[in-house]
Amino acid sequence: MAQNVVRTADPIKRGFQLSDFPRTVKVTNNVYTYEDFHAGAEKFTTTNMIVITRDGVLLCDAQGNPEATRKEVEAIGKLTSQPIKYVVIASDHGDHTGGNQSLPPGVTFFIHPNSKEILEREEAHAKPGAWKLPADAQLVTDKKILHMGGEEIQILFLGRAHTGGDLSVYLPREKILFLSETFLNHVFPAMRSAYPSEWLKALDRAEKMDVKIYIAGHGFTEKGPESKEELHAYHQALKAVVDEATRLHNAGVPVDEAVKQANWGEYATWTLASSQGPIAVRRVYAELDGKLK
Repeated sequence: MAQNVVRTADPIKRGFQLSDFPRTVKVTNNVYTYEDFHAGAEKFTTTNMIVITRDGVLLCDAQGNPEATRKEVEAIGKLTSQPIKYVVIASDHGDHTGGNQSLPPGVTFFIHPNSKEILEREEAHAKPGAWKLPADAQLVTDKKILHMGGEEIQILFLGRAHTGGDLSVYLPREKILFLSETFLNHVFPAMRSAYPSEWLKALDRAEKMDVKIYIAGHGFTEKGPESKEELHAYHQALKAVVDEATRLHNAGVPVDEAVKQANWGEYATWTLASSQGPIAVRRVYAELDGKLK
């Protein structure tokens, strides 16, 4: 592991100033990430991946509101004159789609059918004029391969994880895998709409792939070796959370009491632990009781 780097999602503990964000991080010659703050009291980043080719730009997720996404589009314009051609909705949650109305007109969206259903359900209750998923959005149920300017781009569904329609984007030439919210770098496993046991299987698949750099949907962009370490650490954290909730469930502890008794060990210090711990217990209980769709 790299020296002198505190492993945390907290920017201040990491050595940054809040004024350092939003920021663009160069990963390789044509791949960047864009990090801006997630809304809320605890500061951590929502992270998107940008792939620049001579035939246009592919953007993986956007930011959580129109102003933040407008700034992201402007940042991409400083990197290249190529237009944003494709946008992968890797997570359907609002902190990754809430700013989609600021994306350029005419972009082609890729989305998993589960996420499409969720967004369309939300659209039915949205305010007039709110962004809606275009009718020509392309569905990815398992795997979609794009070829852009000599770059092969694979849009993958590794399984239901954080949202149920989680997509990942793999660049085989650079061996980069953007996992969106399947990987929350040093952020406590957030499970309000998760599928806990399937999430673990999705991470199994990700760790077995030929990848040099893993990119999270929340938390900092890491270098190659550190990104592997952090993905594995997150995998272990998710397993520990599921195991602890399962232990309490199997012991017959009522869910409200389990929320109070859960012992997260070292993960109690991770970002969002206090707010997301109770949600995780309830979600694991729901899965074990067969109550998830």
